[in-house]
Amino acid sequence: MASSSSSYFLLFAAILAASSWQAMASDPSPLQDFCVADNSSRVLVNGFVCKDPKVVTAEDFFLAAKLDMPRDTKISKVGSNVTLINVMKLPGLNTLGISLARIDYAPLGENPPHTHPRATEILTVLEGTLYVGFVTSNTDNKLFSKVLNKGDVFVFPQGLIHFQFNPNPYKPAIAIATLSSQNPGAITIANAVFGSKPMISDDVLAKAFQVEKKTVDWLQAQFWADNHN
Repeated sequence: MASSSSSYFLLFAAILAASSWQAMASDPSPLQDFCVADNSSRVLVNGFVCKDPKVVTAEDFFLAAKLDMPRDTKISKVGSNVTLINVMKLPGLNTLGISLARIDYAPLGENPPHTHPRATEILTVLEGTLYVGFVTSNTDNKLFSKVLNKGDVFVFPQGLIHFQFNPNPYKPAIAIATLSSQNPGAITIANAVFGSKPMISDDVLAKAFQVEKKTVDWLQAQFWADNHN
């Protein structure tokens, strides 16, 4: 009987640990109606300190983002422009676990392979056509891809490398992305690997990519611009 009770206790502890880990793996749930970010506070916490609710106004939940206006895709070498609305731009998002972005794609433009370390993304095509996909983790590295048209929706799981590409050489495309974090973060793979500061040793990258060091040196010499604003 004692052995059976011990087994039940260990099973319960394992379930509790797993559920606790899942709870900590995303933005914390709000414990009040809202927690508007106090960007003037010098206190460092995981997220942002709450502004005094007595001084919160409707403006804290509002942003004249002009998301109906097209963005300039020529400022980026990859031919896309990501306009992210997160807690840094809209303080009322604090603790609510959500943000969004408008993404403009030039003809043949792309949002290059990247990850969001803190968010799952759901993408909706508003105009044009997009070839999109994500790759699973090691060791399968399986590609899930799809051609999307206006009105189509696609999900990119949290943390997985994904991309969007406009295959039309004549027409731009537009999409809206919703992300499950107030601050999803973005790691563009090429920028991180070849544009890090300071640079990763070319010995390391040459072996990792199985290329000559001069190829790595050339890649590191490129201007790795960010397509986010």
